[in-house]
Amino acid sequence: MKNFIEVSKTEDEQVEQIKKWLKENGMQIVTGVALGFAAIWGWGYYQNYQKERSIQARTYYLSVASSPDNLSAFEELQNNYSGSDYTNQASLMMAKHSVDQGNYKQGLDFLLPLWSSDNEFVSHASRIRSASIYLHLKDFDSAISALDTIDEGTFKGIYSSTRGDIYLENGDIDLAKQQYQQALNNISADSNLNNLIKIKLNDLN
Repeated sequence: MKNFIEVSKTEDEQVEQIKKWLKENGMQIVTGVALGFAAIWGWGYYQNYQKERSIQARTYYLSVASSPDNLSAFEELQNNYSGSDYTNQASLMMAKHSVDQGNYKQGLDFLLPLWSSDNEFVSHASRIRSASIYLHLKDFDSAISALDTIDEGTFKGIYSSTRGDIYLENGDIDLAKQQYQQALNNISADSNLNNLIKIKLNDLN
């Protein structure tokens, strides 16, 4: 849309030029303004919608947190808020509750879908907890497979420590030592887990 005023014209000519330009482009201006307001309103509506959904998801999550036996609240999260952090955290919570009740298979059912989560903590935590369940069930191959991931990130020390426990329980003492040593190299020296691994290593030497 070119400049509609030519400064070389007289004042009357400029007025007439403005009227002509408005007549030719008035609808475009109205449409542009309307679209602008629609975009602003649409974005505001979307933000409010997302905020309301987050509040609703949090409400269901707190219901699960206060009572893990509240399956209806958990199912509501799964059905209508799948993939949200609240749903993922609720799944981890339900898995722990199942294991505490001695229902290991159900615990795995809650954990396995979380392996591919975009949330790094959820993905690693679900894998490590799955490995611990498989270890308890003496399914050593599945326990090791659960820890098979490309990027262990900041969880590398915990992965190594868990592998050490698996190898130790399966009687592979040398591999257990190697994994425990790797764990010590990747875990803070003042952590409780570090001290526990040192005790395990001392027992094996």
